[in-house]
Amino acid sequence: MIRFGPSGNSARFYAEGYKSSADAPKWLAEQGLTAYEYSFGKGINIGDAKANEIGAKAREYGVAISVHAPYYINFANPSDEMAEKSYNYVLNSCSKARQFYGNRIIFHASTVGRMTRFDAVELTKKRLRILADMIVANKMDDCLFCPETMGRINQIGDTEEIVEFCKIADFYLPTIDFGHLNARTYGSLKTAEDYDKIVTYIINNLGMERASKMHIHFSKIEYSKGGEVKHLTFEDKIFGPEFEPLAEVIYKHNLQPVIICESNGTQADDALTMKRIFNDIV
Repeated sequence: MIRFGPSGNSARFYAEGYKSSADAPKWLAEQGLTAYEYSFGKGINIGDAKANEIGAKAREYGVAISVHAPYYINFANPSDEMAEKSYNYVLNSCSKARQFYGNRIIFHASTVGRMTRFDAVELTKKRLRILADMIVANKMDDCLFCPETMGRINQIGDTEEIVEFCKIADFYLPTIDFGHLNARTYGSLKTAEDYDKIVTYIINNLGMERASKMHIHFSKIEYSKGGEVKHLTFEDKIFGPEFEPLAEVIYKHNLQPVIICESNGTQADDALTMKRIFNDIV
């Protein structure tokens, strides 16, 4: 089944009087949403009891939780000491995901920094091989670790780079953020054919089974010369991208992804809009 849901809690969640993320699974399920992404972007700062409470509610209401590992992960950092911290951020995110009864860990792979892009990508591959060994050693290979396509030009994470990373281990699954890809290519995603090229590339390189269950982030994003500037809402009529042509491609290939909306404050509402758009096609 395709799952739709928000990243974090939307403004409407709080406007309706809810204060705790433990209320989110029930609130989402009552609206027909079945996915929820919990962000550790600024650090893994949730206690075991709270994570277990949210996880139990998610299981009760049929909401699948994914987690986003800290934003400051960088597997192209020249320092081995800093790389060690990045390994731990991913592994600790996985431990928390399990407390949520979730099995998807989304992470940003790396940035170019002062290296050439080629050298940064090669170092990232080396480090992701080490991470894969650590995942196996810690018996975490039943989970899915999902490097994400990125929106800024100096970040590692175009489609081809993420697919190459995912070839390292079967438990690496791509997070395709179409808003990010649109931003880093200055608005290239307009037609179903534009989306189909990306999806077909993933299918051809990772196989249909893995491509079918890819993790998707979607939002409209303002961009400039350097790529991503900020996340917008579906009310935006300037930057895009639009979800309708992607929905056509998902239906065409019979994909079964988790689709997380990262709109700025309207993520639950816009997730519902995506679900309605897809259901209208079906």
